[in-house]
Amino acid sequence: MKLRHALFSLGCTMVLATAATAALAAEPLKVGLMEDVSGDLAVLGKPKLNGSQLAVEEINKAGGILGRQIELIHLDPQGDNARYQEFTRRLLSKDKVDVLIGGITSASREAVRPIVDRTQTPYFYTNQYEGGVCDANMISMGAVPEQQFSTLIPYMVEKFGKKVYVVAADYNFGQISAEWNRTILKDVGGTVVGEEFIPLGVSQFAQTIQNIQKAKPDWLLMLNVGAAQDSFFEQAAAAKLNLPMGSSVKVMLGFEHKRFAPPALNRMHATANWFEEVDTPAANDFKKRWHAKFPNEPYINDMGYNAYNALYMYKTMVEKAKSTKLADIRKVIAAGEACIEAAEGKVCIDPKSQHASHEMRLIAVDEKHNVKVLKDYGTIQPYWLGKIGCDLTKKNDRKQYTPSDLPKKL
Repeated sequence: MKLRHALFSLGCTMVLATAATAALAAEPLKVGLMEDVSGDLAVLGKPKLNGSQLAVEEINKAGGILGRQIELIHLDPQGDNARYQEFTRRLLSKDKVDVLIGGITSASREAVRPIVDRTQTPYFYTNQYEGGVCDANMISMGAVPEQQFSTLIPYMVEKFGKKVYVVAADYNFGQISAEWNRTILKDVGGTVVGEEFIPLGVSQFAQTIQNIQKAKPDWLLMLNVGAAQDSFFEQAAAAKLNLPMGSSVKVMLGFEHKRFAPPALNRMHATANWFEEVDTPAANDFKKRWHAKFPNEPYINDMGYNAYNALYMYKTMVEKAKSTKLADIRKVIAAGEACIEAAEGKVCIDPKSQHASHEMRLIAVDEKHNVKVLKDYGTIQPYWLGKIGCDLTKKNDRKQYTPSDLPKKL
Protein backbone atom coordinates (compact mmCIF):
# COMPACT_ATOMS: atom_id res chain seq x y z
CA MET A 1 0.00 0.00 0.00
CA LYS A 2 2.81 2.42 0.92
CA LEU A 3 4.56 1.77 -2.40
CA ARG A 4 1.29 2.27 -4.30
CA HIS A 5 0.65 5.52 -2.41
CA ALA A 6 4.17 6.77 -3.13
CA LEU A 7 3.85 6.00 -6.82
CA PHE A 8 0.45 7.73 -6.91
CA SER A 9 1.91 10.83 -5.21
CA LEU A 10 4.86 10.86 -7.61
CA GLY A 11 2.50 10.56 -10.57
CA CYS A 12 0.37 13.45 -9.28
CA THR A 13 3.48 15.58 -8.82
CA MET A 14 4.66 14.86 -12.37
CA VAL A 15 1.21 15.65 -13.78
CA LEU A 16 1.06 18.93 -11.87
CA ALA A 17 4.58 19.86 -12.97
CA THR A 18 3.75 19.07 -16.59
CA ALA A 19 0.53 21.09 -16.33
CA ALA A 20 2.41 24.02 -14.82
CA THR A 21 5.02 23.91 -17.59
CA ALA A 22 2.31 23.74 -20.25
CA ALA A 23 0.47 26.65 -18.64
CA LEU A 24 3.66 28.71 -18.60
CA ALA A 25 4.36 27.89 -22.23
CA ALA A 26 0.78 28.88 -23.10
CA GLU A 27 1.15 32.34 -21.56
CA PRO A 28 1.46 34.95 -24.31
CA LEU A 29 4.69 36.79 -24.86
CA LYS A 30 3.78 40.45 -24.48
CA VAL A 31 5.19 43.02 -26.90
CA GLY A 32 4.61 46.66 -25.98
CA LEU A 33 4.47 48.84 -29.11
CA MET A 34 4.37 52.64 -29.13
CA GLU A 35 3.92 54.13 -32.59
CA ASP A 36 2.34 57.43 -33.67
CA VAL A 37 -0.63 56.63 -35.92
CA SER A 38 -2.26 60.05 -35.52
CA GLY A 39 -0.88 63.57 -35.57
CA ASP A 40 1.91 65.12 -37.67
CA LEU A 41 3.98 61.91 -37.72
CA ALA A 42 1.16 59.50 -38.57
CA VAL A 43 2.32 59.07 -42.16
CA LEU A 44 5.53 57.56 -40.75
CA GLY A 45 3.98 55.65 -37.87
CA LYS A 46 1.21 53.76 -39.65
CA PRO A 47 3.62 51.60 -41.68
CA LYS A 48 5.46 50.82 -38.41
CA LEU A 49 2.26 49.49 -36.86
CA ASN A 50 1.49 47.54 -40.04
CA GLY A 51 4.95 46.00 -40.17
CA SER A 52 4.67 44.94 -36.55
CA GLN A 53 1.24 43.40 -37.11
CA LEU A 54 2.45 41.48 -40.17
CA ALA A 55 5.44 40.05 -38.31
CA VAL A 56 3.30 39.06 -35.30
CA GLU A 57 0.77 37.33 -37.57
CA GLU A 58 3.48 35.37 -39.39
CA ILE A 59 5.36 34.41 -36.23
CA ASN A 60 2.20 33.30 -34.43
CA LYS A 61 1.09 31.20 -37.41
CA ALA A 62 4.51 29.52 -37.35
CA GLY A 63 4.16 28.57 -33.67
CA GLY A 64 5.16 31.76 -31.88
CA ILE A 65 8.37 32.22 -29.91
CA LEU A 66 9.46 29.29 -27.73
CA GLY A 67 5.94 27.94 -28.15
CA ARG A 68 4.35 31.16 -26.91
CA GLN A 69 2.04 33.30 -29.01
CA ILE A 70 2.81 37.03 -29.24
CA GLU A 71 0.32 39.46 -27.75
CA LEU A 72 0.84 42.88 -29.34
CA ILE A 73 -0.19 45.80 -27.13
CA HIS A 74 -0.16 48.99 -29.20
CA LEU A 75 -0.54 52.52 -27.81
CA ASP A 76 -0.58 55.71 -29.89
CA PRO A 77 1.41 58.54 -28.24
CA GLN A 78 0.36 60.96 -31.04
CA GLY A 79 3.87 62.43 -31.19
CA ASP A 80 3.64 63.66 -27.58
CA ASN A 81 6.77 62.86 -25.54
CA ALA A 82 4.87 63.15 -22.25
CA ARG A 83 2.54 60.42 -23.51
CA TYR A 84 5.55 58.34 -24.54
CA GLN A 85 6.75 58.45 -20.94
CA GLU A 86 3.30 57.73 -19.53
CA PHE A 87 2.76 54.79 -21.89
CA THR A 88 6.24 53.41 -21.22
CA ARG A 89 5.51 53.27 -17.49
CA ARG A 90 2.13 51.67 -18.14
CA LEU A 91 3.48 49.00 -20.48
CA LEU A 92 6.33 48.14 -18.14
CA SER A 93 4.53 48.20 -14.79
CA LYS A 94 0.88 47.41 -15.55
CA ASP A 95 1.04 45.30 -18.70
CA LYS A 96 4.43 43.83 -17.74
CA VAL A 97 5.57 43.49 -21.34
CA ASP A 98 8.51 41.25 -22.18
CA VAL A 99 9.91 43.69 -24.72
CA LEU A 100 9.27 47.32 -25.65
CA ILE A 101 9.42 48.54 -29.26
CA GLY A 102 8.84 51.93 -30.82
CA GLY A 103 9.26 55.66 -30.97
CA ILE A 104 9.64 57.75 -34.12
CA THR A 105 11.63 60.86 -33.27
CA SER A 106 14.91 60.80 -31.40
CA ALA A 107 13.23 63.04 -28.83
CA SER A 108 10.67 60.30 -28.15
CA ARG A 109 13.44 57.73 -27.85
CA GLU A 110 15.31 59.86 -25.32
CA ALA A 111 12.07 60.35 -23.36
CA VAL A 112 11.61 56.57 -23.16
CA ARG A 113 15.17 55.37 -22.63
CA PRO A 114 15.80 56.54 -19.01
CA ILE A 115 12.58 54.82 -17.90
CA VAL A 116 13.44 51.55 -19.63
CA ASP A 117 16.97 51.72 -18.22
CA ARG A 118 15.58 51.30 -14.70
CA THR A 119 14.26 47.88 -15.70
CA GLN A 120 15.62 44.69 -17.23
CA THR A 121 13.43 45.02 -20.32
CA PRO A 122 14.94 45.09 -23.81
CA TYR A 123 13.97 48.13 -25.89
CA PHE A 124 14.07 48.07 -29.71
CA TYR A 125 14.38 51.42 -31.48
CA THR A 126 13.51 50.78 -35.12
CA ASN A 127 14.28 54.08 -36.85
CA GLN A 128 17.14 55.49 -38.81
CA TYR A 129 18.66 58.08 -36.46
CA GLU A 130 21.62 60.38 -35.73
CA GLY A 131 23.53 57.59 -33.95
CA GLY A 132 25.62 57.52 -30.82
CA VAL A 133 23.47 55.77 -28.19
CA CYS A 134 25.58 53.36 -26.11
CA ASP A 135 22.99 51.64 -23.90
CA ALA A 136 22.68 47.95 -23.01
CA ASN A 137 18.87 48.08 -22.84
CA MET A 138 18.56 49.45 -26.38
CA ILE A 139 18.86 47.50 -29.63
CA SER A 140 18.86 49.73 -32.71
CA MET A 141 17.50 48.39 -35.99
CA GLY A 142 17.83 51.49 -38.20
CA ALA A 143 20.73 52.94 -40.15
CA VAL A 144 23.18 55.38 -38.51
CA PRO A 145 25.55 58.13 -39.79
CA GLU A 146 28.51 55.88 -40.61
CA GLN A 147 26.17 53.93 -42.88
CA GLN A 148 24.44 56.96 -44.41
CA PHE A 149 26.34 60.26 -44.11
CA SER A 150 29.78 58.74 -44.64
CA THR A 151 28.60 57.51 -48.05
CA LEU A 152 26.14 60.23 -49.07
CA ILE A 153 28.04 63.42 -48.23
CA PRO A 154 31.31 62.59 -50.05
CA TYR A 155 29.26 61.60 -53.11
CA MET A 156 27.28 64.85 -53.08
CA VAL A 157 30.42 66.98 -52.71
CA GLU A 158 32.20 65.17 -55.54
CA LYS A 159 29.17 65.21 -57.82
CA PHE A 160 27.65 68.65 -57.19
CA GLY A 161 30.09 70.83 -55.28
CA LYS A 162 31.43 71.84 -51.88
CA LYS A 163 28.87 74.44 -50.77
CA VAL A 164 26.01 72.98 -48.71
CA TYR A 165 22.88 74.53 -47.19
CA VAL A 166 21.23 72.57 -44.35
CA VAL A 167 17.51 72.58 -43.52
CA ALA A 168 16.91 70.49 -40.38
CA ALA A 169 14.25 69.80 -37.77
CA ASP A 170 15.03 71.64 -34.54
CA TYR A 171 15.54 68.81 -32.05
CA ASN A 172 18.29 66.31 -31.32
CA PHE A 173 17.94 64.43 -34.63
CA GLY A 174 18.37 67.55 -36.74
CA GLN A 175 21.00 69.16 -34.53
CA ILE A 176 23.23 66.10 -34.22
CA SER A 177 22.79 65.08 -37.86
CA ALA A 178 23.92 68.59 -38.87
CA GLU A 179 26.94 68.14 -36.62
CA TRP A 180 27.78 64.92 -38.43
CA ASN A 181 27.46 66.77 -41.73
CA ARG A 182 29.92 69.47 -40.59
CA THR A 183 32.40 66.82 -39.40
CA ILE A 184 32.34 64.81 -42.62
CA LEU A 185 32.29 67.92 -44.83
CA LYS A 186 35.48 69.13 -43.18
CA ASP A 187 37.21 65.87 -44.15
CA VAL A 188 36.20 66.20 -47.81
CA GLY A 189 36.78 69.95 -48.17
CA GLY A 190 33.14 71.02 -48.11
CA THR A 191 31.62 74.17 -46.61
CA VAL A 192 28.30 74.87 -44.86
CA VAL A 193 26.99 78.11 -46.37
CA GLY A 194 23.82 78.11 -44.28
CA GLU A 195 21.98 76.16 -41.59
CA GLU A 196 18.38 76.50 -40.50
CA PHE A 197 16.78 74.53 -37.67
CA ILE A 198 13.01 74.50 -38.06
CA PRO A 199 10.55 73.70 -35.22
CA LEU A 200 8.31 70.69 -35.82
CA GLY A 201 4.95 71.71 -37.23
CA VAL A 202 6.24 74.65 -39.30
CA SER A 203 4.88 74.52 -42.84
CA GLN A 204 5.80 77.90 -44.41
CA PHE A 205 9.22 78.16 -46.06
CA ALA A 206 9.19 81.35 -48.17
CA GLN A 207 11.93 82.98 -46.06
CA THR A 208 14.04 79.79 -46.03
CA ILE A 209 13.81 79.57 -49.82
CA GLN A 210 14.90 83.22 -50.13
CA ASN A 211 17.82 82.55 -47.79
CA ILE A 212 18.89 79.59 -49.91
CA GLN A 213 18.72 81.64 -53.11
CA LYS A 214 20.96 84.31 -51.54
CA ALA A 215 23.49 81.78 -50.22
CA LYS A 216 23.79 80.06 -53.64
CA PRO A 217 24.71 76.58 -52.39
CA ASP A 218 25.67 73.73 -54.69
CA TRP A 219 23.22 71.40 -52.97
CA LEU A 220 20.84 71.08 -50.02
CA LEU A 221 21.01 68.68 -47.09
CA MET A 222 17.40 68.06 -46.11
CA LEU A 223 16.85 66.85 -42.55
CA ASN A 224 13.30 68.12 -42.15
CA VAL A 225 10.77 65.89 -40.36
CA GLY A 226 6.99 65.44 -40.44
CA ALA A 227 4.10 66.21 -42.77
CA ALA A 228 4.17 69.97 -42.08
CA GLN A 229 7.89 70.43 -42.78
CA ASP A 230 7.59 68.37 -45.96
CA SER A 231 5.65 71.31 -47.40
CA PHE A 232 9.10 72.68 -48.23
CA PHE A 233 9.35 70.50 -51.33
CA GLU A 234 6.21 71.80 -53.05
CA GLN A 235 7.12 75.39 -52.18
CA ALA A 236 10.70 74.97 -53.43
CA ALA A 237 9.42 73.44 -56.68
CA ALA A 238 7.01 76.36 -57.15
CA ALA A 239 9.93 78.77 -56.64
CA LYS A 240 11.92 76.75 -59.24
CA LEU A 241 14.78 76.22 -56.78
CA ASN A 242 15.73 72.98 -58.56
CA LEU A 243 18.88 72.29 -56.52
CA PRO A 244 20.32 68.81 -55.94
CA MET A 245 19.31 67.49 -52.53
CA GLY A 246 20.68 64.88 -50.18
CA SER A 247 19.04 63.36 -47.11
CA SER A 248 19.28 60.55 -44.59
CA VAL A 249 15.49 60.43 -44.14
CA LYS A 250 13.76 61.33 -47.39
CA VAL A 251 12.24 58.91 -49.93
CA MET A 252 12.66 55.72 -47.88
CA LEU A 253 11.03 57.07 -44.70
CA GLY A 254 8.45 59.65 -45.75
CA PHE A 255 8.01 58.45 -49.37
CA GLU A 256 7.71 62.07 -50.45
CA HIS A 257 8.26 61.00 -54.07
CA LYS A 258 4.88 59.23 -53.83
CA ARG A 259 3.08 61.86 -51.74
CA PHE A 260 3.98 64.90 -53.84
CA ALA A 261 3.50 65.52 -57.55
CA PRO A 262 6.63 65.57 -59.73
CA PRO A 263 9.04 67.27 -59.88
CA ALA A 264 9.00 68.24 -56.16
CA LEU A 265 11.54 65.51 -55.23
CA ASN A 266 13.60 65.81 -58.41
CA ARG A 267 17.36 65.41 -57.77
CA MET A 268 16.88 64.03 -54.25
CA HIS A 269 19.61 61.60 -53.17
CA ALA A 270 19.73 59.30 -50.17
CA THR A 271 21.61 56.31 -48.81
CA ALA A 272 19.19 53.70 -47.53
CA ASN A 273 19.06 50.11 -46.33
CA TRP A 274 15.45 49.75 -47.52
CA PHE A 275 13.12 51.46 -49.98
CA GLU A 276 10.21 49.77 -51.73
CA GLU A 277 11.90 49.96 -55.13
CA VAL A 278 14.52 47.38 -54.06
CA ASP A 279 14.26 44.68 -56.72
CA THR A 280 15.58 41.34 -55.45
CA PRO A 281 13.78 37.99 -54.94
CA ALA A 282 13.80 38.41 -51.15
CA ALA A 283 12.55 42.01 -51.36
CA ASN A 284 9.82 41.11 -53.86
CA ASP A 285 8.62 38.23 -51.70
CA PHE A 286 8.46 40.56 -48.68
CA LYS A 287 6.52 43.19 -50.65
CA LYS A 288 4.08 40.56 -51.91
CA ARG A 289 3.29 39.37 -48.37
CA TRP A 290 2.99 42.95 -47.06
CA HIS A 291 0.61 44.13 -49.78
CA ALA A 292 -1.50 40.99 -49.46
CA LYS A 293 -2.22 42.02 -45.87
CA PHE A 294 -2.26 45.77 -46.45
CA PRO A 295 -3.48 46.28 -50.06
CA ASN A 296 -4.06 50.01 -49.52
CA GLU A 297 -0.57 50.74 -48.19
CA PRO A 298 0.81 53.53 -50.43
CA TYR A 299 4.45 52.65 -49.74
CA ILE A 300 6.41 50.25 -47.53
CA ASN A 301 8.74 52.69 -45.85
CA ASP A 302 12.02 52.08 -44.07
CA MET A 303 10.40 52.45 -40.66
CA GLY A 304 7.75 49.82 -41.37
CA TYR A 305 10.37 47.48 -42.76
CA ASN A 306 12.64 47.92 -39.71
CA ALA A 307 9.67 47.42 -37.38
CA TYR A 308 8.92 44.11 -39.11
CA ASN A 309 12.55 43.03 -38.80
CA ALA A 310 12.70 43.97 -35.11
CA LEU A 311 10.22 41.26 -34.17
CA TYR A 312 12.09 38.63 -36.17
CA MET A 313 15.36 39.75 -34.57
CA TYR A 314 13.75 39.49 -31.14
CA LYS A 315 12.46 36.01 -32.03
CA THR A 316 15.97 34.92 -33.05
CA MET A 317 17.53 36.30 -29.88
CA VAL A 318 14.97 34.72 -27.54
CA GLU A 319 15.12 31.34 -29.24
CA LYS A 320 18.91 31.26 -29.19
CA ALA A 321 18.94 32.39 -25.55
CA LYS A 322 16.02 30.09 -24.65
CA SER A 323 14.96 33.01 -22.48
CA THR A 324 13.26 36.41 -22.65
CA LYS A 325 15.57 37.91 -20.01
CA LEU A 326 17.68 40.86 -21.15
CA ALA A 327 20.89 39.41 -19.67
CA ASP A 328 20.44 36.17 -21.64
CA ILE A 329 19.54 38.01 -24.85
CA ARG A 330 22.67 40.14 -24.49
CA LYS A 331 24.81 37.00 -24.30
CA VAL A 332 23.48 36.04 -27.75
CA ILE A 333 24.37 39.53 -29.05
CA ALA A 334 27.83 39.41 -27.42
CA ALA A 335 28.50 36.08 -29.15
CA GLY A 336 27.74 37.64 -32.55
CA GLU A 337 24.76 35.31 -33.06
CA ALA A 338 21.99 37.92 -33.39
CA CYS A 339 21.39 37.78 -37.16
CA ILE A 340 18.41 37.43 -39.48
CA GLU A 341 17.98 37.01 -43.22
CA ALA A 342 16.01 40.12 -44.20
CA ALA A 343 14.62 41.53 -47.44
CA GLU A 344 17.70 43.77 -47.87
CA GLY A 345 20.14 40.92 -47.09
CA LYS A 346 21.66 39.59 -43.88
CA VAL A 347 21.29 41.90 -40.86
CA CYS A 348 23.34 41.36 -37.68
CA ILE A 349 23.53 43.18 -34.36
CA ASP A 350 27.00 44.47 -33.49
CA PRO A 351 28.06 43.20 -30.02
CA LYS A 352 29.77 46.43 -28.95
CA SER A 353 27.07 48.94 -29.85
CA GLN A 354 23.95 46.76 -30.26
CA HIS A 355 23.23 48.48 -33.59
CA ALA A 356 22.41 46.72 -36.85
CA SER A 357 24.57 46.12 -39.91
CA HIS A 358 22.88 47.02 -43.19
CA GLU A 359 23.11 46.58 -46.94
CA MET A 360 23.34 50.21 -48.06
CA ARG A 361 22.41 51.61 -51.46
CA LEU A 362 22.70 55.13 -52.87
CA ILE A 363 19.47 56.15 -54.59
CA ALA A 364 18.34 59.16 -56.64
CA VAL A 365 14.92 60.50 -57.67
CA ASP A 366 14.41 61.86 -61.19
CA GLU A 367 12.02 64.54 -62.48
CA LYS A 368 9.23 61.95 -62.87
CA HIS A 369 9.87 60.65 -59.34
CA ASN A 370 11.33 57.35 -60.47
CA VAL A 371 13.93 55.94 -58.07
CA LYS A 372 17.25 54.72 -59.43
CA VAL A 373 20.00 52.86 -57.55
CA LEU A 374 23.29 54.65 -58.26
CA LYS A 375 25.56 52.49 -56.13
CA ASP A 376 25.41 49.41 -53.90
CA TYR A 377 27.85 49.77 -51.01
CA GLY A 378 27.25 46.25 -49.72
CA THR A 379 27.09 45.57 -46.00
CA ILE A 380 28.26 48.43 -43.78
CA GLN A 381 28.82 47.72 -40.11
CA PRO A 382 27.82 50.22 -37.38
CA TYR A 383 31.46 50.80 -36.46
CA TRP A 384 31.60 54.33 -35.02
CA LEU A 385 30.54 53.65 -31.42
CA GLY A 386 32.99 50.77 -31.10
CA LYS A 387 35.73 52.92 -32.59
CA ILE A 388 35.31 55.68 -30.00
CA GLY A 389 35.19 53.30 -27.03
CA CYS A 390 31.61 52.08 -26.55
CA ASP A 391 31.74 48.37 -25.72
CA LEU A 392 28.54 47.03 -24.20
CA THR A 393 30.13 43.62 -23.72
CA LYS A 394 32.28 45.24 -21.01
CA LYS A 395 30.39 48.24 -19.63
CA ASN A 396 27.06 50.02 -19.96
CA ASP A 397 27.56 53.74 -20.67
CA ARG A 398 23.84 54.60 -20.97
CA LYS A 399 24.81 57.72 -22.90
CA GLN A 400 24.47 59.22 -26.34
CA TYR A 401 27.76 60.35 -27.88
CA THR A 402 28.28 62.80 -30.74
CA PRO A 403 31.37 63.85 -32.73
CA SER A 404 31.84 66.73 -30.27
CA ASP A 405 30.99 64.73 -27.14
CA LEU A 406 33.11 61.58 -27.08
CA PRO A 407 33.73 59.13 -24.21
CA LYS A 408 36.23 60.39 -21.65
CA LYS A 409 39.46 58.44 -21.69
CA LEU A 410 40.47 57.11 -18.29
